[in-house]
Amino acid sequence: MMSRIGPKDTKPELVVRRGLHAAGIRFRLHRGDLPGRPDLVLPKYRAVIFVHGCFWHRHEGCANFRLPKTNTEFWRQKIDRNVERDHEAIVKLKKLGWRVLIVWECETRQLPPNNLIDKIMSWIAGALEEGEIPQPFF
Repeated sequence: MMSRIGPKDTKPELVVRRGLHAAGIRFRLHRGDLPGRPDLVLPKYRAVIFVHGCFWHRHEGCANFRLPKTNTEFWRQKIDRNVERDHEAIVKLKKLGWRVLIVWECETRQLPPNNLIDKIMSWIAGALEEGEIPQPFF
């Protein structure tokens, strides 16, 4: 079942794309010349947005992330590598002068789309180099 989940055009990604487009923000999709192939690239703002699935990218503290009880070691290694790859891409993007925002899948489902887009727009208008929606639980 999990093999049918594609890397792009997921429901959470479409929610973010539709909202930003309606708000007048223009972007490029999945630019292969940038580390990590960001889901959305906003060249005007020198910013990129990753829409992460809670399971695939290990959203700590989220109800949507739980390691499967079967073949646990395989899934642990796979998800650990995804998280490691995410971190490497963020570091490279920041060195290249890009700002990075991570939007978690659970937030695209829990918040009304307008509230989510307002949060993203606030980050775009701000000066933070890196952001996460929702904020980490620390």
